[in-house]
Amino acid sequence: MNKRSVLIIIGMLLCIIVFLAWKLCEKPKNTSAPAAPSVFALSVIDTLNSKELGEKRIINVYLPQGYSEETAQKYPVVYVLDGGVEEDFVHITGLVRYNNQPWIDRFPKSIVVGIENTNRRRDFSFPVENLDFVERMGFKKEQFAQYGGSAKYIAFLAKELQPFIDKKYRASSERTVIGESFAGLLATEILLRHRSLFNNYIIMSPSLWWGSESLLHEAPSLLKKETGKETKVYIGACQKEEDAIMYEDAVALSRILAQNGGNKLKVYYDYLPDEVHATIMHQGVYNAFKLMYPKTASLK
Repeated sequence: MNKRSVLIIIGMLLCIIVFLAWKLCEKPKNTSAPAAPSVFALSVIDTLNSKELGEKRIINVYLPQGYSEETAQKYPVVYVLDGGVEEDFVHITGLVRYNNQPWIDRFPKSIVVGIENTNRRRDFSFPVENLDFVERMGFKKEQFAQYGGSAKYIAFLAKELQPFIDKKYRASSERTVIGESFAGLLATEILLRHRSLFNNYIIMSPSLWWGSESLLHEAPSLLKKETGKETKVYIGACQKEEDAIMYEDAVALSRILAQNGGNKLKVYYDYLPDEVHATIMHQGVYNAFKLMYPKTASLK
């Protein structure tokens, strides 16, 4: 073998050694899939087969920070009638959570129960003889193909949902209901006809025009029949220039409650001139918490 051939072989060996050294020093590529992002779970989603309503209902349940089945502690329950995730459940839960932060401590740590709607006009309205009155509110009769089912819905709350929540979760006897518009109509009917179902009522811009204000007309006599436990009621009225009827009905309800509710009924009337019917919910609930719980709250 001549000298030139030896040099060629030595050069090739050096190249192989350099390549192998480079491969050994190269950082391994990360072939694993990127870690999945963490999920923030706001609520438990329950389903309840209702015999009273004849259908399955979705129930969203928020459990307060520190909730545990291992302790004996029980929590007040806030029921949101328009309680779907695309309705009022998320932002009402946020208000509850915000107001029971330890540096605020305005509202007690609570379970929040949001009831998903399937047909709110049907469920939240009581029977009427005819629908002539809906036209003065800008509706067409065809928009109320189903209505008058509030008695069944109230039975669902009393006989099925409340017992279900009480059995499955660490719920105390302190109950609050929140309703606006048609849900406010239902909350008002419950207050007048079945007051004991809740301790606290937060009612905003209620659709008391339903049935030509017949519920308002019946209210004084109904109040005389419901004189049980102490009850707090917040009535929020939106901008009167937007809808004079809605505003006047809210004012009338607050006056009737104050005059005929007896000494066990505490009424908070709140006029929100900067809010219209569509925007009153969030600010109204925030104000209700401030009025109903003016001092540091404690669990009951």
